[in-house]
Amino acid sequence: MRYLMMVKATKEYEAGIPPSPAMMARMGKFMEEMTKAGVLLAAEGLQPSSKGARLRYAGGKVMVTDGPFAETKELIGGYAIVQANSHAEAVELARRFVQVHIEAGIREVDMEIRPLSYPGSPGCTPS
Repeated sequence: MRYLMMVKATKEYEAGIPPSPAMMARMGKFMEEMTKAGVLLAAEGLQPSSKGARLRYAGGKVMVTDGPFAETKELIGGYAIVQANSHAEAVELARRFVQVHIEAGIREVDMEIRPLSYPGSPGCTPS
């Protein structure tokens, strides 16, 4: 099953402060290892919310709000899509992503993982 791992944004990230060279080197090495193992399908960081927009449909209208967005704790800073044989394996892969951040000196990391639902995936009901 494929899982989406979402790393939450931080205040530094939203301020446009790039990851340290040590963090980038560690993450690059880790991603290469995960790709060679066949479990990493995609991974990228996102630009700060100041460069994005939100769309909301309500009352028959689509509303567009340009960033930045105030609630940092609700923002995603990056993502990875991994292939895992079980929820436990996906959690372990996520733990390894978090560990790369810890080893780079990042004091707080918040990551969410969820199985992806796509046609043919377990739990996906055809419409």
